[in-house]
Amino acid sequence: MLAPACRAENSKIPAEKEGEMHTTTFEVETGRREVVYDVTAECDRFVRAAADGGDGLLHVFVPHATAGLALMELGSGSDTDLLAALDDLLPADGRWQHAHGSRGHGRAHVLPALIPSYATIPVTGGHMALGTWQSIALVDLNVDNSTRTVRLSFLSQ
Repeated sequence: MLAPACRAENSKIPAEKEGEMHTTTFEVETGRREVVYDVTAECDRFVRAAADGGDGLLHVFVPHATAGLALMELGSGSDTDLLAALDDLLPADGRWQHAHGSRGHGRAHVLPALIPSYATIPVTGGHMALGTWQSIALVDLNVDNSTRTVRLSFLSQ
């Protein structure tokens, strides 16, 4: 897999009351293939810097109509299994009313109804409170768009 390219769009947005919100974006080059792409390390780097050892919430968002985020075990075939399951549920054939782009492109527009474009993860002591085998995965079925943006926002306590 390709390493995500980070884009320097860091900012602090004052939140009402006591907390602060920190936000950044980075881009992932998925190539022109269906992909389950692990973004956990990028999220972890951001949280360690933004949380500064504190507690809060990490919100991960992909501003795309054809991509989603899944909290799941990666490796051990799980990512391949997910793509196979999505292919069974959303075949890349001519049935889709949304029919521009590559064959079956309409199914990529249905994906966010099954795998949402966001995830929120608790942060305790400056670390994401993920389960032992949980990772944060970008799921992208759109072979017509090879670059994805991921927005990370940390809201401190």
